[in-house]
Amino acid sequence: MISFCVNGKRESRSACSVLELLAKKQLAPERVVVELNGAIVKRPQWGETMLREGDTVEIVCFVGGG
Repeated sequence: MISFCVNGKRESRSACSVLELLAKKQLAPERVVVELNGAIVKRPQWGETMLREGDTVEIVCFVGGG
C-alpha cells in the first residue's frame, strides 16, 4: 500500500497508474486533466505513469453546461 493525496484528500491504495486511478474512481478519461506533483501528465502517459508514496494528484473534470 502507498499513501498519496488526491484533490486534497489523503488516500491509501495499492500501487497503480494514473489511468488505473481514474478507472477506480469511475472517471471518464476523455473528460479530465491530471496534474501530478505540479505538472500536467499527458494523456498518452497515463498508463505508464505510476503513482508513488507521497505524490500529490489533482484531477480536474470538465463540465458542460449552458
